[in-house]
Amino acid sequence: MTRSHLTSLPSRRAVLKSGGALGLAAIAAPMIVRSAFSSSGELNLFSWGDYIYPEMIESFEKETGIKVNLATYGTNDEVFNTIRAAGGAGYDVINPSVTRTPQYLEFDLLQPIDESRANLDKVIPSILESSISLGGVGGGKRYNLPFNWGTESICIDKSAIDLKYGEVGYGTLWQEVYAGKVTCRASSVMTGIGLHLDAAGKVPSNRMLDTYRDEAGLRRVYEEIVKFALDHKAAVGQFWTNAQETEAAFKQNGCVIGQIWDGPGMRMMTEEPGRYAYLAAKEGAITWLDGIALPKKAENIDQAYAWINWYYTPENAAIHVMKSGYNSCTDGADKFAGEDYAKNFAAAYPDNAIANLWWWPPEDTALSNIRNEYRDKLLAS
Repeated sequence: MTRSHLTSLPSRRAVLKSGGALGLAAIAAPMIVRSAFSSSGELNLFSWGDYIYPEMIESFEKETGIKVNLATYGTNDEVFNTIRAAGGAGYDVINPSVTRTPQYLEFDLLQPIDESRANLDKVIPSILESSISLGGVGGGKRYNLPFNWGTESICIDKSAIDLKYGEVGYGTLWQEVYAGKVTCRASSVMTGIGLHLDAAGKVPSNRMLDTYRDEAGLRRVYEEIVKFALDHKAAVGQFWTNAQETEAAFKQNGCVIGQIWDGPGMRMMTEEPGRYAYLAAKEGAITWLDGIALPKKAENIDQAYAWINWYYTPENAAIHVMKSGYNSCTDGADKFAGEDYAKNFAAAYPDNAIANLWWWPPEDTALSNIRNEYRDKLLAS
C-alpha cells in the first residue's frame, strides 16, 4: 500500500456525506431487501468487550424476537485464534478489523456476504467503498462489512497535564516528566513510536508503510522501534490489553497520559467533563475500520442478517455510538448520538486532524506474526 493510497481513505468530512463522490459504484446488482425482523431463534455474537451494550441487545431482541448470546474478546489476535481453532464454527457474527480479513481468508474461515440480504444502502458510501481496498473483499466477493471506525491516540489527565492539539504527539509519552505514569498497549505503541521516529527524521519508514511491504522493511524499522521502546520502558506505569484496563490505568493506577483507543477516552470525557482530553497526535491518529463478518460455519444465518440490518438503522447504531464513544459506519447514526458525542468528537479532532489520520493497512499472517515477535520482546524484557 502506498502513501497515495492511504490518502484516498475516508475522512470524517467525507464519511458523513452520504451523497459523496464515491457512492455505491462497487455494488452493481439491484438491492433485494428481505425483512430483517421476521426471524426468531438465537444469535451467537462474538464482539469486542466494549462494543455491544445491554441497551443494544434489549432493543434488538424486542424488535426481532431473536435471543442474543454474547461473548467478548479484547484483541484481533484473540478472535482470529478462536475462530481458527474452531475451524470457523461456534459463532454467527464476529467484528474483526477489516484489515485482518486476508488472514481469515488464508485459512478459509469466513463465508461470503450475501449482499442482497444486507441493507448496504444504509452504510456511509465512502466507507463502504474504502472497505474494499482495506481488505473487506477477496476474490471478487465481500467477506467483511463496515461496522465502526475509531482511532488510537493520546489521552491526558488535565488535572496533571495541560497540552493542546498540535503540541502532543507519540513522542510526548516518553518525556521524563511522565516517567512511570504512561499507559499503552505493547503492540500498537510501537506503531506510535515508529510514526514519531519517522516524523523526527530519525528512522525513515514512509510513515510506517515500509513495515507493511515486506519482512526486510518491517525488521529494519522495528529493530529501531523496539530499541527505543526498551530504552524508555521504565516510563510505562501500565500496559493495557483491553478498554477496561485502559480506564483503570487512569482512574485507579496513577497514569496521567497514554496511547489509548478513542472509545475509552470519549467515555471518560463524558463521565468526568473537563478532567480528561483525548487528542489526535500531531503525527496522525492511528485509525481502524472494524467490520461485521460471518464465520464459515455460522449456523443462524437469518438471525445474522437480522442483526446486520438492525445495526444499519441509524437510531439503533446511535445506541452503540452513545455507549461506546466509537463512530458508526451506519449513515446518519451521528445525528442521533447526542450532544456529548458531537462535542467530544470536535475536541478530539480539531483543525487538520481528520485529514491527517493514519489508517491501518491490510496485513497478512506472516507479517503479523513478526510484529508479534517484537511485541513479545518488549513485554518480556
